[in-house]
Amino acid sequence: MPLPAHLTHRHGELHFEDVSLERLAREHGTPLFVYSRAAMLQSLAAYQRGLAGRSHLICYAMKANSSLAILQTLVNAGCGLDIVSGGELERALAAGCAPERIVFSGVGKTRAEMRRALDAGIGCFNVESRGELDVLDEVARSMGRRARVSIRVNPDVDAKTHPYISTGLKDNKFGIAHGEVLLTYRHAAACAGLEVVGIDCHIGSQITEAAPYLDAMDRVLDLVAAIEVDGLRLHHLDFGGGLGIDYNGDTPPAADTLWPRLLAKLDARGYGDRTVMIEPGRSIVGNAGVCLTEVLYTKPGEHKNFLIVDAAMNDLPRPAMYEAYHRIEPVRARENERPAVWDVVGPVCESGDWLGRERTLAVHPGDLLAVLSAGAYCMSMASNYNTRGRAAEVLVDGARATSIRRRESPADQMRLEMPLA
Repeated sequence: MPLPAHLTHRHGELHFEDVSLERLAREHGTPLFVYSRAAMLQSLAAYQRGLAGRSHLICYAMKANSSLAILQTLVNAGCGLDIVSGGELERALAAGCAPERIVFSGVGKTRAEMRRALDAGIGCFNVESRGELDVLDEVARSMGRRARVSIRVNPDVDAKTHPYISTGLKDNKFGIAHGEVLLTYRHAAACAGLEVVGIDCHIGSQITEAAPYLDAMDRVLDLVAAIEVDGLRLHHLDFGGGLGIDYNGDTPPAADTLWPRLLAKLDARGYGDRTVMIEPGRSIVGNAGVCLTEVLYTKPGEHKNFLIVDAAMNDLPRPAMYEAYHRIEPVRARENERPAVWDVVGPVCESGDWLGRERTLAVHPGDLLAVLSAGAYCMSMASNYNTRGRAAEVLVDGARATSIRRRESPADQMRLEMPLA
């Protein structure tokens, strides 16, 4: 199976762009996240080609990976940002994103977050419930402002992905139910503190087929037609993100082939003049990152062989959370040794602390492994469980490697705590 873009074997050793991963592990220690700038920009360019010539805004969904250097890289390449919390708003502003290119999604925005976002002048709130509309209206009026809003609709479309990351079915917590959309738009239009500017839809994550997007677009455009009969014109149509990546032979459509199909449907329905907004995350950064980890011990067993490494579920939560697959490759292959089948596990005190099951590897203690496709939903969901420091991060650009986050120390973790006198 081919490696992700810009990850290559050279002289028996893995390189990301022109940088030796073995050298980076030696210099920075492990676990270590390494990202390729070229891989990120290559993925973004596919969306930019697919939307070329159209009025559009690509807002990177920063929940996938919110490291400041990555945000700066994407903002400098033309992205806006999709945020889901007040903390992400501060990161977005710190990364230099123009406030009007920020959209605020999420089901549980607080009044304080709304006030801060209105003060900052963000472009739009993606509102997910009638209750949220009323609170945002109240907050905006109290500040003498009007909040620009797009209402997230739930089209009841099966994204055919893991249930934990499916968001467009009627039993999910996200968005306004299809049957309640028209009344919700009428209500929003009557609120003095709100300016209705768009419609929003997001059906899930790690989607590997085009059909769910096409179905969702049809349902959203049916709603647009019904909404505009009431005399309310929508300036933008936001179709969210969710396009998958190749973790293990997955074959999602390429962004530059998917979007022309979606735009053709938009044109056929008579909405080709509207601004299109999208919020990709995983598909931009997922395959642009690897996590380097050192083999600590080999532990052969009667029924299973365990390969114990220094990365754990606090660094790479996806396998423990979703039973997700990450390809695992030796950084330097042992060509002449017979491999064995291992469960790759971490040192955290949970049986769920595993990174890969039944992997065929020829390894010894001290060897380095690369956990692939680790650019999304790994570092952004990392924790300090077992008082483990979060990993260091490095960004590579050609032959240059730049440290973008130092390894967290116990002192860093305890800095905000107040022990008893």
